[in-house]
Amino acid sequence: MRAASRAASLPALRARSAWLFLAPSLIVLTAVALWPLARTFFFSFTDAELTQPDIYDLVGFDNYRILFEDPLWWKSFGNTLVFAAVSVSIETVLGLAIALLLNSHIKGRGAMRAIILIPWSIPVVVSARMWQWMLHDQFGIINHMLKGLGLIDTGIAWTADADLVMPVIIAVDIWITTPFMVLLILAGLQMLPRSIYEAAAIDGVPAWRQFTAVTLPLLGPSIAVAVLFRLLDALRMFDLSFVLSSNSDDTKTVSIYAREVLVNFQDMGVGSAASTAIFLMIAVVTTIYVTLFRLNRRLLGA
Repeated sequence: MRAASRAASLPALRARSAWLFLAPSLIVLTAVALWPLARTFFFSFTDAELTQPDIYDLVGFDNYRILFEDPLWWKSFGNTLVFAAVSVSIETVLGLAIALLLNSHIKGRGAMRAIILIPWSIPVVVSARMWQWMLHDQFGIINHMLKGLGLIDTGIAWTADADLVMPVIIAVDIWITTPFMVLLILAGLQMLPRSIYEAAAIDGVPAWRQFTAVTLPLLGPSIAVAVLFRLLDALRMFDLSFVLSSNSDDTKTVSIYAREVLVNFQDMGVGSAASTAIFLMIAVVTTIYVTLFRLNRRLLGA
């Protein structure tokens, strides 16, 4: 009887110990994240200015009305969704393909694993500046190579053309962050049990069937986590677009919009409302994504 009581209390003891160890991190997280978020939410209901944040009046939802009536906000919102959807989709496909390649028994895969991480290890601002010079219409190596191949006669202003700048930013982001997807998916691949593939090979199951029936279903959680992390990062993208195209409305994201209103126009109220809207947008997208993933896992389990 006493042994059963001890066994029953063991999970509770482990839970208390886990919360005890997590408490310092949760306190720090509350101080550096939740408190600024709460202040931002509060200032979104005021007419405070950045130069005098202590002098304000409550204005209710006026800042949100101004925000949602601004066509530039909705254009920035659309740019953000397009960037996130296209870049994350391509990065997921490329990340899966490269991870499968690096997981196979090929010569030099150790060196390839190290090399593939180089773009991701470079700071985004540095990468953006590097690509900005490479894409320069007069001095860039990209235009020089295209001229050498006879594909163009004059240099193309890649980051100044409204029709090209968004695809260019997406391409640069794919170059930078695909290694991140490779890293997470490759970690998931290496955790898959080899015995399943050995049994499938003995039964004569072709490689493509092993991939669709074994690899993808088992790799689903790893891909889902990788996509979620990248989606959250893409929805709040700021530095890449700001460096490559500055204040261009064609590539302005919601983060750039919030910074512009807050810093350039010194409007702390509307800037806080924009920041709060960004937080809510990311929270809604995350909730929908996690809910759909769990529902899909339940249906597959059934």
